[in-house]
Amino acid sequence: MWRAAREGRQRVSEERAPGRRVAEPVAAPVRHDVTRLTADDLFLFNEGSHFRLYEKLGAHRMRVDGEEGTYFAVWAPNAEQVSVIGDFNRWDPARHLLRPRERSGIWEGFVPGVERGQRYKYHIVSRYRGYRVDKADPFGLYHEVPPRTASIVWDLDYPWGDGAWMAERRQRNALGAPLAIYEVHLGSWRRVPEEGGRWLTYRELGAHLAEYVRRLGCTHVEFLPVMEHPFYGSWGYQTTGYFAPTSRYGTPQDFMALVDELHRHGIGVILDWVPSHFPTDAHGLAYFDGTHLYEHADPRKGFHPDWHSAIFNYGRNEVRSFLISSALFWLDRYHADGLRVDAVASMLYLDYSRRPGEWVPNVFGGRENLEAIDFLRRLNEEVYQAFPDVQTIAEESTAWPMVSRPTYLGGLGFGLKWDMGWMHDTLQYMARDPIHRKYHHTELTFRMLYAFNENFVLPLSHDEVVHGKRSLLERMPGDEWQQFANLRLLFGYMYGQPGKKLLFMGGEFGQRREWDHTASLDWHLLGLPRHAGLARWVADLNALYRALPALHERDCDPEGFRWIDASDADQSVLSFLRFDRRGETVAAVVCNFTPVPRYGYRVGVPRAGRWREALNSDAALYGGSNVGNLGGVEAQPVPAHGHPQSLSLTLPPLGVLFLVHPPQTGR
Repeated sequence: MWRAAREGRQRVSEERAPGRRVAEPVAAPVRHDVTRLTADDLFLFNEGSHFRLYEKLGAHRMRVDGEEGTYFAVWAPNAEQVSVIGDFNRWDPARHLLRPRERSGIWEGFVPGVERGQRYKYHIVSRYRGYRVDKADPFGLYHEVPPRTASIVWDLDYPWGDGAWMAERRQRNALGAPLAIYEVHLGSWRRVPEEGGRWLTYRELGAHLAEYVRRLGCTHVEFLPVMEHPFYGSWGYQTTGYFAPTSRYGTPQDFMALVDELHRHGIGVILDWVPSHFPTDAHGLAYFDGTHLYEHADPRKGFHPDWHSAIFNYGRNEVRSFLISSALFWLDRYHADGLRVDAVASMLYLDYSRRPGEWVPNVFGGRENLEAIDFLRRLNEEVYQAFPDVQTIAEESTAWPMVSRPTYLGGLGFGLKWDMGWMHDTLQYMARDPIHRKYHHTELTFRMLYAFNENFVLPLSHDEVVHGKRSLLERMPGDEWQQFANLRLLFGYMYGQPGKKLLFMGGEFGQRREWDHTASLDWHLLGLPRHAGLARWVADLNALYRALPALHERDCDPEGFRWIDASDADQSVLSFLRFDRRGETVAAVVCNFTPVPRYGYRVGVPRAGRWREALNSDAALYGGSNVGNLGGVEAQPVPAHGHPQSLSLTLPPLGVLFLVHPPQTGR
């Protein structure tokens, strides 16, 4: 692969291919007396501490001496010659040569007459081996629709209307706030069958998605990577445009309108962001100036064996400036409320997915990637310093300690971490026939041994419904009725557990087939009673989770959780309590993981009086059998489970109960 990255690049650009119609006139000569870069900019960039590079590098429309044009700047320290080519000069690399700026490695120049909407690339001639190539702009704000690869001169002017959301999002994104995240892939959430199954544009998504998520009751949307990517089937995880939303669905302003619309509906926006690796496409970052500029040269450190992609060189100062600038860019210019950082585990370990002899130990002989650790800590410090009202979320699949603890305590500094262990254990348990579940009870209880070591998100994500794993509904055992009951139970158990919630699109109404990124979700299923009942159950779970402080205020605090009984494996029942900060409200959650109704099941509770049955997954309106407690239960002075009071409950089959005290508190 590394040899392939060096070969086959000395070719005619696709933009200059024979037969391509070019009607634009040739722009005026480049001016080298114009710059946007100060001495401080150059110093901070080369030092690895310039985190607003998007204001300096790339293509920027300017007016100089009364003349409109575009300023170009690109980092290519090992180039012998750099020129900007495009619609404005008939893609001729001899017409607009850039000049190097001191010893920074940056080439720059102002080209009068270059207008918004014109396409361009950088033609780079390396000082090594006669290598030459046409590259898209690493800081490009907008690119051609793939498979075309040119960058487009653009701006980010937009009349934002989300001032109310931005003013209060600190409270909306806090660790003590309810976070119920709806994970979405833009191209397959909903399509237009009447028009050949085309996907929706950003603005069409804004109109439909915001209202749907509001009705569903989720607090945030998380988008699989929107950053430009050449291969649609990568779902965005093979990024080439770290400063550009994909043009498949519209312009940068169209994506801003989508974020704006969600914010106006009171819904936060989290973006997946991929600093762990990047593809080796010829127009992208790989082998940028005839050297391994952004990636490690040694394939034992610079090539990802799982994804056949390049790994960033986190020890290079300018690469750190590039990546952290990208993170801040989406928070700054697109008003994102958080970043979910992909594949953190692959960054932390030098031997990740490698056999002995295929990796290089660190200076101390260990397997930890010290440069990546430093990068992640600096990333989180800069994000929270600049935007203290957002969250960074790590997708980290190992037991690396203190991922979501502050850097001053030795942590990585993330706000939250996905609980992959909970996801794996819980889905493994739920897939078992209920008759066998009593032998695997610890798959549910083990989590509480570590549940507060990190600030966790409980994810039922896209990765769990692809590649032969089957949909959530299809993973549930039993006949159709039991499958739906099990899935309602799974969701109820998740919402009862401490931790923020994440559910991938389609799971909320029980899509049967695996997720297919080339097709729409099966929205027609909402016309079927059981699917509609499941969707209503998820909406009601979200409503209770948001309204009841006991279910969210202490998601990351061990004082907010207490077992009632974790040991009733024989009957496969779990029961626990959730508490708010002020001691005003207590919620009891009781889960029956068998299809056998249980009558007179006693659970200890800390308070006398009536406990309201706030939610029952077996209610008829959700598709259940309507076994329950007639709206509530009076506590009896019968000691149980270390409490002076107890409730005698009817537990529905494959069901979960939410009981709240005092009874008037709730939705």
